[in-house]
Amino acid sequence: MNSERRSRLWALVVDAARSGRVEVDHVCAASVSATGVDSAAVAVTLRATPREVLCASDRTASELEELTLTLGEGPCVDASFGGPDLIADLAAPECLTRWPAFAPAAVLAGVRAVFALPLQVGGIRLGVLDLYRARSGGLDGEQLADALVLADTACAVLLDGGWRHRSARDEGRPEQAGLQHP
Repeated sequence: MNSERRSRLWALVVDAARSGRVEVDHVCAASVSATGVDSAAVAVTLRATPREVLCASDRTASELEELTLTLGEGPCVDASFGGPDLIADLAAPECLTRWPAFAPAAVLAGVRAVFALPLQVGGIRLGVLDLYRARSGGLDGEQLADALVLADTACAVLLDGGWRHRSARDEGRPEQAGLQHP
């Protein structure tokens, strides 16, 4: 692993934390800036619930996470149980066939590309870092390498306890899905 890359990305995360405690939502913010996507979210997979969103960078990410939870399909679901799912164009026929409910709904919500990266330590899967973009197209090599390092960073922050539930009135962020879906 390139220590320069890791240091550069960690500096973005710390900058997003504004000298406070680093939390998973700061990793989401750094992911948006480092990878050229429009939004990001982190969702964990728990025993009691199928999926719980810990952070979403904006309304679009919240909507897409809600779609994933409601429909039970999409790249983010698949990445929870497999490897990374890097979808450059959700409107492509193979995506519409693979995710017949999610793909058209995501495109209608203004998302054309999704990059879902598992949060994993060895064989243990904690969740997914989901990256969304309004235009179609894949991540270039540097963006993908940054996204993978940021997924590892999100995993480390989660394991270190760097998450908390926020309400809609806390810092203007949307209410968390875990509070909406007991």
